[in-house]
Amino acid sequence: MQPSEFIHRLQDIVGPDYVIHHPEDLLVYEYDGSVDRSMPRAVALPSDADQVSRVLALAYDEGVPLVGRGSGTGLSGGALAPPGGIQIAFTRMNRILEVDTENLTATIEPGVINLDLDTHVRKFGMRYAPDPSSQKACSLGGNIAENAGGPHCLAYGTTTNHVLGMEVALEDGTLVQLGGSARQVPGYDLRGVFVGSEGTFGIATKIKVRLLPLPETVRTFLGIFPDIESACSAVSAVIGHGIVPAALEMIDALSIRAVQNVTDAGYPDDAGAVLLIELEGLWEEVDEVSREVESALWETGANEVRVAEEDSERERLWLGRKTAFGAFGTIAPNYYLVDGVVPRTRLTQVLRKVSEVSEKYGIIIANVFHAGDGNLHPCMLFDEREPGVKERAMAGASELMEYCVEMGGSLSGEHGIGLEKKQFMPLVYTEHDMEAMRLVRDAFAPSGRLNPGKIFPDGEEYVPVTQRTPTQVDPDFYV
Repeated sequence: MQPSEFIHRLQDIVGPDYVIHHPEDLLVYEYDGSVDRSMPRAVALPSDADQVSRVLALAYDEGVPLVGRGSGTGLSGGALAPPGGIQIAFTRMNRILEVDTENLTATIEPGVINLDLDTHVRKFGMRYAPDPSSQKACSLGGNIAENAGGPHCLAYGTTTNHVLGMEVALEDGTLVQLGGSARQVPGYDLRGVFVGSEGTFGIATKIKVRLLPLPETVRTFLGIFPDIESACSAVSAVIGHGIVPAALEMIDALSIRAVQNVTDAGYPDDAGAVLLIELEGLWEEVDEVSREVESALWETGANEVRVAEEDSERERLWLGRKTAFGAFGTIAPNYYLVDGVVPRTRLTQVLRKVSEVSEKYGIIIANVFHAGDGNLHPCMLFDEREPGVKERAMAGASELMEYCVEMGGSLSGEHGIGLEKKQFMPLVYTEHDMEAMRLVRDAFAPSGRLNPGKIFPDGEEYVPVTQRTPTQVDPDFYV
């Protein structure tokens, strides 16, 4: 089939106004939140599951690879089109179809924005717990693909813990149902396998999520510390008291400066680090635990402990945390975010390594992360117009990833593997491990047409960055 005929066939399915194929219009679809770029051949914007199914069937028949795209906020290149491939964007499929207040569930389309769902169900005394930093922009379909987390995943779990069932379009367009309306269903947990599959198994067209009742009370603490080491000690102390806060976030001095450049979040300019701790539950329980949290903060060297009980105070503190990544633009025009996970007891050690890597590669690194579960987010800040700086940033990121694994950690806490981290998979998995994963993928998508080239390495033997020779420092090697 000629390219023009393929475009016409797409237009017949979704309508002539909802196929984007001119190069100048495709520019906004060639990237997501990562550092990679790939121009799609076309972008189709379906309005319902039937149109999604038909687009998939057409692409399958013509041998065209494709990827689903939500809001493009992903940080691992997961939504980038494969070479010669197309994207299915869910901008039009953004309806909240049902809210069941008795069973505490909602049924939605994949293009629904995370915060829009949470705001809507709060009218009924409920909430949707997963809250990524990109909550104002990211879509639920993308959250499912990457198994997104967020600050409150410490207590409530990531996306997979809140998805009950899905209608899914497979690579040939077949629509199937995974999971159901209850938390437990008989048979294989294909719902659980699908969440976090990064668009390689299928595309969710309808999603049923579980909701939680709003807590009776919420109390948010800002612990202000002279340095990041004492803040790390406070994290261990809080958890060591047997307390599992709803959220436990750390923001370092550089991140504080960036945030305060764009909004007054109430973070002190002279702090070495701050901890943002949130407790939720019954009044009596929160009061009792609050005393233990305050005690742990003071005992580990806090200069000051502030308590926000009013919604306006709490929203101000969280605004700073959730705008931090955007605020880094006041320091440098580009950033690359490392999404490693380490045991909480290793936080201080790994953050020292971050400082060493920053000095070694001449890259500014800011730290704002989910301290409660050890999910680090070192942000390499740079200006890609400077010759060689992007390659240094990628080399530094590689060294940090290797160190996270060495410390008993993982490659990703919530952003997925995608293009960004597939080269690191051999650090954690043997070839037999990865072949088993491929077999699971092939059970869903045997032709490999969905988001190919993601997650698994391309066959090159991985050489640790500390063992590479100067000739191996190729600009394309680290990207």
